[in-house]
Formats: sequence, structure tokens, C-alpha cells
Amino acid sequence: MSEAVAVTSGAPPEKSRSALGRILRIALVLAVIALLIAFARTVNWHDAWTSIRNADRRWIALAAIVNLLSIAVKGVRWWIFLRRIGVRGLWLATRATLAGAGLNNVLVANGGEAARVVFVSRASGVPAGAVFATLALERMFDIVGYVVLLAVATLTLPLPPALARWRWPAAAAVVIILALLWLLVVRGRARRAGALERAAAPVAQVLVGGSWGERLRGRIRHAAGQFLDGVAMVAGVRRFSAAFLLSLVAWGMQLATYAWTARAAGVNLPLAGSVATLLAVNLGFLLRATPGNVGFFQLAYALAAVPFGADRDAAIAASLLLQTLQIIPVTLLGVAMAPEFLVRRKGSDTGAAR
Repeated sequence: MSEAVAVTSGAPPEKSRSALGRILRIALVLAVIALLIAFARTVNWHDAWTSIRNADRRWIALAAIVNLLSIAVKGVRWWIFLRRIGVRGLWLATRATLAGAGLNNVLVANGGEAARVVFVSRASGVPAGAVFATLALERMFDIVGYVVLLAVATLTLPLPPALARWRWPAAAAVVIILALLWLLVVRGRARRAGALERAAAPVAQVLVGGSWGERLRGRIRHAAGQFLDGVAMVAGVRRFSAAFLLSLVAWGMQLATYAWTARAAGVNLPLAGSVATLLAVNLGFLLRATPGNVGFFQLAYALAAVPFGADRDAAIAASLLLQTLQIIPVTLLGVAMAPEFLVRRKGSDTGAAR
């Protein structure tokens, strides 16, 4: 009886913590929405829509194409890691990246990234833990590219104080990131020595048999092992160097997308202004409170553009135009590709790179 009472009495704290976490997340989302509504009420939407209607379509088309190409570059960056674990299809990595980007625009909290793992694992037959390891590294290099851009921009360009104050933290972060990457390479070499032996070991005893708790712990250990072995397999100086260069290319394409869209909308920003808007908007890339980051995008863009002489309503128009060309083509293509991965037979797409 005493044991039963102890078990029962231990459950409510866990449930209460979970409920508290949900309440805090809901409160945060509501606070963000309230802030965005307050901001939206100060915008002259008539002038904004007029600016959009009068935008130069040639620059819009060029910006849309470069934006799609930047996503393709991210797919190539992921493929550099994927082919090391047996996923050789460059086209598979590119399609999954595009599908994930499209789903990110309709899901909160970057839900499209998890879908990428499912898509590639189903299509190739490679364990999800190993695929997730490559995705974690690919996303890390996206952050690396952002931090390097922030460090270089704050040290060389006249940015607003809100961004300029991050120059030394960003520079320190670059040094720390380089050290962590080197540590991954060194530790990866050591772990690779036993990776094949662990992969060949039977897992039936881990996943089947024993109590429910033992099976759960076994599955967790097995998934963690797949993840760590996947990181170890792909960690290497050449792959990391190639991924870093592709990250710089992708962020450069995004900078061109921002600059050309502003030009199309008649917002004349200097290079520092385009960099500032890119950095400010992408501060929200870690967690999207709304699908497609709608609302935060416009607020961050306007706050970054106004110090460079841009009219606020014109900046809102440019941000709406920019987000439209980033969301609509990518979402249509991505969501159209997603069902293909769900119906594809497992292991049917492991062919060589095309």
C-alpha cells in the first residue's frame, strides 16, 4: 500500500510541471501575438499595399529565383553529410530540404526540419538516428554561417547599436565554434573505430524483452548511439570545410534576395542596411512562434531598415513582398513534394548522386 501511495503521489508533480510548461509556452505565444497586433495597428497599410503593387517585377523574379537556389545550396550542404552514411542521392537531399522548407512555412517551431529526417529515412532505409545526426550538423553550419556573418558585419559595417553591440560576443562565438568543430573531428575519429562493431551487434535484446522501463531505456540508448555514431561517421575536416563554404554561399544568396527585393519595392538601402535587415529578421530562426514567422518578420525588418533612412511603411511593404516571395513558391513546391516521400517505398531512393 505504501508503495502504491508513493507512486500515486509522485505523478501530480510531473503533470503539474508539464502543465506549467504548456501554460508558459501559450503565454509567450500570446505575448508575441499581442506585440505584433500593437505594431500592426501603427502601420499605414494603404501605402504599404500601394508600394507592393508598384514594385519592379523583374527584381522580384530575380530575388525569387535566388531564394530558391539558396535552399538548393542547403540541400547540397546536407548531402555532403548524408552520403557518408549511405544516402548517395543529391536529388533526394535537395527535394527533402525543399519539402522541409515548405512545411516550415505552415508549421510552428521549425516542424519541417523533423519532417526532413522522416522523408530521407523512409526513402533511403537509413536509420533515423543517423539521418538526424547529419541534419543536426547541417543546421549547425547554418548557425555557424549566421554567427560569422554577424561577427564580420559588426566589425566592418556601420550597423545599428542593437546589432553592433554583438560584435565581440559574435567574435568569441566564432572562436568557440571552431574549437567545438575541431573537437568533433578528433572525437569522431576515436568513435569511428568502434562504430562498425556496434552497428553489427544484435539489437534484439535492446529493443525486445525485459520490463517496459528496460525496453524504453534500451531504445533511448540505441537511438543515442545511432546519433553519436552518425556524427562520428560524418565529422571530418574536408566535409566541415565544404559545409562552411556552402553556408557562406547560402547566406550570400539570402543577402542578395533581401537587397533585390528592397530595390524592387523602392526602398534604397545601403549594403549595411541589407545586412542589418537580414541579421535582424533571422534572429527568430531558432524558434518560430508563428507559421512562416509572419508578424515578427515585418517588425524586425522595419526596426532594422528605419535607421538607414527607410520610410517605415515602405519598409513594411518591402518586408511583406520579401516574405511573400520566400513563402509562396517554397511552400507550394515543398508541400507538393511532401506526399511523395510519405508514399515512397522504404529504401527505394539510395542511388548515386545525380
